[in-house]
Amino acid sequence: MQGDVAAGALSQHVWSAQHLRLAIDAASVALWSWDLVDDSFAMDDHAFELWAIPWALAVSFETMSARIHPADRDRVRAAFTATRSVPGPFEIDFRIIVDDDIRWISARGHAPEAGDGETMMYGVFLDVTGRKQAEEGNELLAGEMSHRVKNLLAIAGALTRISSQSALSVEEMTQQLMQRLSSLGRAHDLVRPLPGEQGTAALLGDLLSVLLSPYDDSGAFSGRIRVAVPRMGVGESTANTLAMVIHELATNSVKHGALSAEDGMLDVSGHTENDMLHIVWAETGGPDVDHIPEMTGFGSRMIQRSVATQLGGSLDYDWQESGLVVTLSMRKDRLDR
Repeated sequence: MQGDVAAGALSQHVWSAQHLRLAIDAASVALWSWDLVDDSFAMDDHAFELWAIPWALAVSFETMSARIHPADRDRVRAAFTATRSVPGPFEIDFRIIVDDDIRWISARGHAPEAGDGETMMYGVFLDVTGRKQAEEGNELLAGEMSHRVKNLLAIAGALTRISSQSALSVEEMTQQLMQRLSSLGRAHDLVRPLPGEQGTAALLGDLLSVLLSPYDDSGAFSGRIRVAVPRMGVGESTANTLAMVIHELATNSVKHGALSAEDGMLDVSGHTENDMLHIVWAETGGPDVDHIPEMTGFGSRMIQRSVATQLGGSLDYDWQESGLVVTLSMRKDRLDR
């Protein structure tokens, strides 16, 4: 019964070529046909615009291949070639390069059945750049969250070890550990203010001191972290980036650097030069540096990218005999963001 009703409703509507064209344009779909004999493509105006290729009656596969990203070119060529012998629908996503931009294209079509004498293939191109960027963003976020969880576990272990070095009893160790974990919570609140409290998150010196306070000892080894930077206000966005950088450096230090040793010291200083602010992270008294690590892990790449894109600066590592020295440079006009 429902099928009869649907058929009756459809019979009242006749789609003209103009109506179909309006629907295709509304969906941002680009049409193409592929002549399997002479290996040429015929496309509509939207497809030529999508590929940024001058309009022509027909375009060769090689001409279009020149636009495909080098890393995807062989894969796309193999996929289209395979459709000659594998009938039925197919779909493939790939990148094309247009000037300095990279676009993601989804090519969908239907290969003719073998033996039916058909030499044309028909399909559509879809611009799926937004979806691919969202997927890449989600993958980056998942990687960052995984990395942060691992860092938190490493920090918890390091804070437990630090607390055990100066505590004289289980009760004292528990109290010190709780104080340090509470400091981490205060640091999080400082860089992520509550709704309605946005604006300048903190002074630079206060921010760095709170972020580093969980790693300083309250017992015999207290005062081994020193912070001396210019008095400057820091906005919420910049505070978040700085917190990520400081936590990454501190996590590495409590695992491998000066903060992993009883006599290790950390000095964080800063100075301005023209339109730049330079913060110097200097470790001394840690384990001997027997080789220069390759800073290619997810955390290192993440903070390097964040410093460059969000702070307009750089992060330079100098593995000296006395310990690691890291110079964080950033534009002063980015601080209050």
